[in-house]
Parts: sequence; C-alpha cells; structure tokens
Amino acid sequence: MPPLPFALTWTLLACACAALALTLVLAAFITPRQWWRRANARALAVLVGGTALFTCLFMLGAQRWQPAPQPLALATVVPALAPIHTYRVFDDLNLRAASGTGAARIAVVPGGTLVTTTGRIDGDWWEVSASVDQRQVTGWASSLWLRRADERRAR
Repeated sequence: MPPLPFALTWTLLACACAALALTLVLAAFITPRQWWRRANARALAVLVGGTALFTCLFMLGAQRWQPAPQPLALATVVPALAPIHTYRVFDDLNLRAASGTGAARIAVVPGGTLVTTTGRIDGDWWEVSASVDQRQVTGWASSLWLRRADERRAR
C-alpha cells in the first residue's frame, strides 16, 4: 500500500483527535457513570466505535472543503508567429526541413544572403525563405546565424 500524502496524514490525525475528544464528551453525558469506574469491554467498544464513526464523518466533511482536482488540459504545440523581417545570413547556413539539428538539410544558404522570415518560430529556430541557386527555398534555420539586414558584419 503506498504511503498517504503529507496533507492527508495531518488531516486524518486532526480528525481522529477531534473525534476522540467528541466521543469522550458525549460518552460522559450519555452513558451511565458506572460504565467508566473500571476498564471493561463495553467502555472500550464505545470509545473505539465512537472515535471511528466521528473520524469518518469528519473526514467526509474535510473532503467537501478541499478544492476538487482540475483535469489537466492537453497542450497542443502551435508554432508561434513572429513579425516578418529580412535578415542577412551571418555565415553559411543549413536550411532544414524542420526545426532542430536532427532534421534533414534542404539547402545551404551562403553567408551574406538575404532571407525573409515567414513568421513561424520554434524557440531559436525560425522558418525562413531564401533564394539559393536561382530557386526559392523555404525551411527552418537557427536564428543565431541571422543578423538584421542593416547590421554590419564585424571585421
């Protein structure tokens, strides 16, 4: 049997203590005084039964005050959209079929070439469109290798 969560353990302990106290108070007023002059099975049964009954009732009451667990929503991954801008490739750049270095390489964009973003991003990976060997190619590129078109290359 797995251990109880910490909060449930303290809730159960508090309910059991309150139930024992309530049982003792009620037993003192409801049962005959001679039952309690010496320990006997009947007095023990009253204490155990009353404590168990009130503990269960208190635990049911405590559950009503705890917030109901919310179902987890399934997250759908939607590529974020970024503004469309023109960038200059810093150095030869691999254009890939998907984001990430494990994706297939579509083309190599030479350093200095202008590329235009499509607006789709996935972390540091941006979908770009570039002209490579007189053909328009769209693929994913690491944004770390792109510079603003008006930015000068450091010498």
